Amino acid sequence: MPPTLSEELQSWIGRTREVEEEITLAAVRRIAGMLDFDPEGFRRGDPLPPHWFTLFFGDAVRHSDIGADGHPKPGVVLPPIPLPRRMGAGRRVTMPGTLRIGDTATKVAEVAAIVPKQARTGFITVLTMRHTIRRGGETVAVEEFDAIYREAVKPGEKSGVGAPVPAPAEADWREERRLDAALVFRYSAVTWNAHRIHYDADYARQEEGYPHTVQNGGLTMQLALDAAVRHTRGRLAAYTARLTRPIYVGDTITLAGRAPRDGKVAAWVQDRDGHLCAELECEFAP
Repeated sequence: MPPTLSEELQSWIGRTREVEEEITLAAVRRIAGMLDFDPEGFRRGDPLPPHWFTLFFGDAVRHSDIGADGHPKPGVVLPPIPLPRRMGAGRRVTMPGTLRIGDTATKVAEVAAIVPKQARTGFITVLTMRHTIRRGGETVAVEEFDAIYREAVKPGEKSGVGAPVPAPAEADWREERRLDAALVFRYSAVTWNAHRIHYDADYARQEEGYPHTVQNGGLTMQLALDAAVRHTRGRLAAYTARLTRPIYVGDTITLAGRAPRDGKVAAWVQDRDGHLCAELECEFAP
């Protein structure tokens, strides 16, 4: 029989909460430095790249509400899904507006869907959150974010990944980027993400079955989008992104993409073996 959703989890669907944030100059300059932009190039009142909204609105929870994996405990911020391992999987984003330095904005987070499934690697649950970013009465961005919850790894087992898929061979631009530990740490710091797989190698190996600390998927998408913006004219207005394969801290990745075709830009991330790790489709406005 297909997996079913408990009444408790069903009651979470449609729940909302709000997170208010001041887009301060100090925070923007820390983010810019982390992403290797000139921090002094940003001034109060400047518009931010549209996709940078994901670097704000982190959930500030008490330390006593943090679980063993570094995430807030189930039920504190997100639904109490009874599976211990959570990883980001993909995003669908539209960005009709842009945040400016000095703005006060609000994220409305809604539990859009909770879907239990029987997957190849075992029982999983997919949580979809809908985030709406508003400045006053203006909608700046709408994001649907998918996270996959998985069963615990049995002692001695490795975290399962699917068969590798080769990245596209033809690209109009390529950039190499090394994901050193300091970069991943700084990204986790600015986004207030304490998931231990990103910095605690013993935990990543012993508890979640990975061979090493795991690159943050949000940073993978961020770097791919920054690269697409550098190589494309116009304003990034929407994108979809999907993570397909883990990347590990210390790896060197290639950010690649193609010039616009039918109004859309294809971008992707590949590892040192040429395997596809993330794929994106971006829409740019004039």
